[in-house]
Amino acid sequence: MFEIIEKTPLNPTVVKIVINAPLIARKAQPGQFVILRATDKSERIPLTIADENPEKGTIALIYQIVGAGTMELNSLNQGDSLCDLVGPLGTATETEGLKKVCIVGGGVGCAIAYPVAKKLHSLGCEVHSVVGFRNKDLVILEDDFRSVSNEMKIMTDDGSYGEKGLVTNALEALIQAGNQYDRVIAIGPLIMMKFVCQLTKKYNIPTIVSMNPIMIDGTGMCGGCRLTVGGETKFACVDGPDFDGHLVDFDEAMARGSVYREFETHAREEACNLYKKEV
Repeated sequence: MFEIIEKTPLNPTVVKIVINAPLIARKAQPGQFVILRATDKSERIPLTIADENPEKGTIALIYQIVGAGTMELNSLNQGDSLCDLVGPLGTATETEGLKKVCIVGGGVGCAIAYPVAKKLHSLGCEVHSVVGFRNKDLVILEDDFRSVSNEMKIMTDDGSYGEKGLVTNALEALIQAGNQYDRVIAIGPLIMMKFVCQLTKKYNIPTIVSMNPIMIDGTGMCGGCRLTVGGETKFACVDGPDFDGHLVDFDEAMARGSVYREFETHAREEACNLYKKEV
């Protein structure tokens, strides 16, 4: 039912798939996500909707091949179908009434940041985009961001493309150049979002972050995606995934995110061995 219409590698470890899902495509808004299973034995994977086309009845998902679940997903090709797909889930990103926004994306988090930038641009908002990657080979969605950005900065850790440095370097330079942002929206690794929020707090700029902790059911029942925001427990799947970045306890979120690292490594190795045997 949920057929993969297109499958396109964006870099050596990141892939974009376009899926036939007309009901989801009709309702999806930037910031919302789906939960899928590649096969009937696969784990559930939450992925933010990177784009939607209600006319064609399709949605686009972008994933990084990092664990057993995404390896199983990546084993499917154009013409294959997903076992399960449910969504759209989560609360859409607030975009109304904003006049000037800086979107900050890091790595595969740019897949979440792009639809937000696209929506803001369509509403007439002035969009500045700062995207960061480790090196040139990992850059994704450059043309997409340029098409919806009034100004764009690409940063790489090693200086192999764009400017050398961190996204916070570019963001602070834009702020010091006199840009007055209604909001900064940061999406990427936890450590990146933490330091973006530390910077924007210094300049008193409201900042939204997209939190993507471990998630199972996507309806708030399992409690796996809980995090602390302003001293209160929140659930990313139903209360978010967007939160006030100045209130998020990033240190707790990073600590909880590392709990299953050993298990994930073991599962990935088992999947690698399985695929080697099949080949």
